[in-house]
Amino acid sequence: MPDPVRVSPSQLDQLPDRDPQETAEWRESLDAVTAHAGGDRAAYLLRRTLEHADSTGGGLALPPLLETDYVNTIPTAAEPEHPGDPVLEARITAWNRWNAAAMVTRGSRYGLGGHIATFASAAWLYETGFQHFFRGKEDAASGGSGDQLYLQGHASPGIYARAFLDGRLTEAHLDRFRQETAGAVEGLSSYPHPRRMPWLWEFPTVSMGIGPISAVYQARFNRYLAGRGIKDTAGSHVWAFLGDGEMDEPESTAALALAGREGLDNLTFVINCNLQRLDGPVRANFKIVQELEAQFRAAGWNVVKSLWGAAWDELFRLDTTGALVRRLREVPDAQFQTYATRDAAYIRAHFFGADPALAAMAELLTDAKITECFHTSRGGHEPRKVYAAYRAAVAHEGAPTVILAQTVKGWTLGSGFESRNANHQMKKLDGAQFRAMRDLLELPIPDSALDADLVPYAHPGADSPEVRYLQERRAALGGPAPARRVHPVALPEPSAKPFETLAKGSGTQEIATTMAFVRLVKDLMRDKETGRRWVPIVPDEARTFGMESLFPTAGIYSPRGQTYDAVDRDQLLYYKEATDGQILNEGITEAGSMADFTAAATSYATHGEPMIPFYIFYSMFGWQRTADQMWALADQLGRGFLIGATAGRTTMTGEGLQHADGHSPLIASTNPAALSYDPAFAYEVGVIVRDGLRRMYGPDASRHEDVFYYLTVYNETKVQPPMPEGVEEGILRGLYRFREGVPTEADAPRLQLLASGTAIHWALDAQRMLADEWGVTADVWSAPSWSELRRDALACDAAQLRGEDRVPYVTRALAGAPGPVLAVSDWMRAVPDQISQWVEQDWSSLGTDGFGLSDTREAARRHFGVDPESVVVAALSRLARRGEVKHETVRRAAEHYGLA
Repeated sequence: MPDPVRVSPSQLDQLPDRDPQETAEWRESLDAVTAHAGGDRAAYLLRRTLEHADSTGGGLALPPLLETDYVNTIPTAAEPEHPGDPVLEARITAWNRWNAAAMVTRGSRYGLGGHIATFASAAWLYETGFQHFFRGKEDAASGGSGDQLYLQGHASPGIYARAFLDGRLTEAHLDRFRQETAGAVEGLSSYPHPRRMPWLWEFPTVSMGIGPISAVYQARFNRYLAGRGIKDTAGSHVWAFLGDGEMDEPESTAALALAGREGLDNLTFVINCNLQRLDGPVRANFKIVQELEAQFRAAGWNVVKSLWGAAWDELFRLDTTGALVRRLREVPDAQFQTYATRDAAYIRAHFFGADPALAAMAELLTDAKITECFHTSRGGHEPRKVYAAYRAAVAHEGAPTVILAQTVKGWTLGSGFESRNANHQMKKLDGAQFRAMRDLLELPIPDSALDADLVPYAHPGADSPEVRYLQERRAALGGPAPARRVHPVALPEPSAKPFETLAKGSGTQEIATTMAFVRLVKDLMRDKETGRRWVPIVPDEARTFGMESLFPTAGIYSPRGQTYDAVDRDQLLYYKEATDGQILNEGITEAGSMADFTAAATSYATHGEPMIPFYIFYSMFGWQRTADQMWALADQLGRGFLIGATAGRTTMTGEGLQHADGHSPLIASTNPAALSYDPAFAYEVGVIVRDGLRRMYGPDASRHEDVFYYLTVYNETKVQPPMPEGVEEGILRGLYRFREGVPTEADAPRLQLLASGTAIHWALDAQRMLADEWGVTADVWSAPSWSELRRDALACDAAQLRGEDRVPYVTRALAGAPGPVLAVSDWMRAVPDQISQWVEQDWSSLGTDGFGLSDTREAARRHFGVDPESVVVAALSRLARRGEVKHETVRRAAEHYGLA
């Protein structure tokens, strides 16, 4: 890597020094105070002086402490030489610009469109990285991990265009942009979607805000792997490309303090500050660059601003009074956007006319010079400026870096696109615009080619200097990028003993399924072969879930270790932090914990190191709060265990409306990669986890599946029964008969009770009451997964459309079971109702629809009508409709149980 760029504090302030002697006297005074009274006194005086200047004003025009002037951080004189071939790199960028615009325009024939303006503004930000910085998967220094590139979703046409130039894509691929259904040629996904294009994209980023927080936790997870001795990740750098408008998403800035606090100098944000979001200016009346600089500096980041191109050098040399710097600081963003579209006369009047010193400066400038500066000369459009910023970023130690690069949105697409509020929605160029673009980019495309109905793709040839240069640069940096590579790694099956322990039951001891899961994982973490690969993740609720026993044994990861004496150090279960700690205890951030989970769940591809994350959380604050990240996890082909603890709407006593989850399995069922289970017993937990380990990590790597598991577990303690024989298949497929009813009489009415999770206990109580008090026989079925039953049934429906004769598992399992079916759970009725159409018997369900409430479990269950007594009355009611019991029996039962 090149030598670092050193920027002294004095270089940050580019105002001319009109009295060097006075400046020297001020510095000498500060040195004298420091020498005689100490650094603290000197710092005190400086703070008081700055506060006085801020409070009194008086024309001092000092920027806030967290901001620098609206100029480049690296002055032109301090910029390193650009090491590349400027002519060839400009040609490569021109081809990419053209083909990106052509691809989107051609796609607009089908109404598919795409986005052009974002890549047009950011082309040099990407090209400089690809040519000089981004390590590929064949880079030896990174151990095959390469750099992790979080590329802006709306810029995907430019990334495809580069892959076309490199020979990784063909014209046929480009013509199937956003066309992903069956065809001879594989289509290109609209945005970075690893699940759609697993050989190219590594990280899904277009759901704005997820990219930034994921990048922070990916950089942090790289350090975690190194700290635990799993893999040396020192050679990997994380790059996140973002838009200035995207920074308004709460997730975009949610983890900035974490990155600064932990000194993640393996992380660089590149924010494309074109001053526009989707519908207009990002900060119309303010300055987004300055706002972001203050925000990042306050969080402990190194900030590099690349705002102005070389054309501005002359203007800064003429600024002997500081008037230009002052004016740049005060003009709002929306006005700068307007300057990029107006002529020199307008700019002379509205920018330079605001100050006599500026007006005098403008008299020395030609109209061409003024329009060049204000229309196109931006730091993000010049490879030398971008290269200097990138070098400063990778060389900086001790803190992450953010590069604020100013650009013009839609640059090179013509006056109809550049800096227009509507350019995000503009999906094509017309013939005149393509001609103007060709002339500006100096591409050898004849007019005759532009007269056709379809604008052509352009390629200099596989053996052209441009392509050879591009491929040589990528070879030097470790191969193609972006790229996703999976080198399958099989993990041996863990010892059977922990699963056998759960299968035996708990004897007379009452334990919750949450505790059963924690005990299981604790035992699995002791496995000599796979134990170190478990990654426990918890958002500051470990003690709630009974995980404190892991603190002293596994340790909590901290890059600084434990620099203090823990208050409970003399206790058995003390709070232990360590540089090689295994637990990621993230504080109160479900979004951060999910970003952790994603990094660990995809480590098998990112780093070739399979890790087994389990993230345990209040079930209410999982899918409801971070479902978007869970969709991105599915897109990224993540593997692991999500654990929704304290599940159910009535199980979590006393917490009330927002904490009472009655719907997360329904949300989880919408995600095709999520295998959702609601186990009733500890042994079911064991069977499901064991199956998950086999399917995601097992000894046969060729059969690994890109899925993840969602298990809901409960904090209600119950005696855990031993596992009946032969129920494993039923557990995994979603349904099995747990306890068959014993008829009291040969012709006794009979029905089937289906229950999941903690509701199995209400069903078992109801089974006994129906038999003992009403002479009704009920079979009790455990339904560990309503959604897996539904998926199987949907697959059978699809097969039947192809002429195959397949019967859903749920239909076959219940075939011949006498009487109606009554399903009950601690979820809203829509959860079990997912399977109703494939149940041949009469179907009804009970659930906890509505808002949660705070009360005892018994009172809450009576309120929702899911307690054992309510189940009994509902069962009798179903039988009465069939004429198998008298309606009077239903009335008597309701009165008997206080329900009437």
